[in-house]
Amino acid sequence: MELIARLLEIDVSALSDADKTLPVVDPAVRAVVPDVRMAGPAYTVVAEDDHLAVMTALAEAAPGDVLVVATHGGTRAVFGELFATEARRRGLAGIVCDGLCRDVRGLRAIGLPVFARGTTPRSGTTASRAPGGQEVAFGGVTVRPGDIVFGDDDGLLVAGPERIAAALETAEAIARAERAILAAQARGEALHGLTNHAEHVAALDRGEASALAFRVDA
Repeated sequence: MELIARLLEIDVSALSDADKTLPVVDPAVRAVVPDVRMAGPAYTVVAEDDHLAVMTALAEAAPGDVLVVATHGGTRAVFGELFATEARRRGLAGIVCDGLCRDVRGLRAIGLPVFARGTTPRSGTTASRAPGGQEVAFGGVTVRPGDIVFGDDDGLLVAGPERIAAALETAEAIARAERAILAAQARGEALHGLTNHAEHVAALDRGEASALAFRVDA
């Protein structure tokens, strides 16, 4: 719970900057509901043009979980307003789907963090008995039950709790530095003077190794 609470205080981009090897989901899977931040353990299910498995998974997932719906390239909506309302009622942290959803107006009214590749009014069948809680291929990454799903308007990052915990302190330092830079810019200071930009560029031009760095008290 502490890990989740700390994640919800930073942006996904800060964590990605802290460890650029952390898996990021295909950027085509985007937030349907804007201005959201979500983090929680994955509860996985496969729903290929059939949404019965999603309905079953809603009953199996625990409060705080993120429902991860892998569709294997399906072309039908596998969840919408009714399922999102139930997810909210059950205390889930959000729903992420590498396929399609529907009822966008209703989803936005509910306010539950929802990510999908797109929308369509066409729903699928209701016959699949695909089990939940299995390892799945999702938006170009492998997701295992219990992996941490972390998402905001920039996209989704998924990794095991230990990998995220290892990068979190650095991510928090990056977030503090960025807030300090924004505050300085609001006072009229130039971005370049808040970093080592001049020295960094000069070093690169000399063929030397260098890294761009912040120069702020964070």
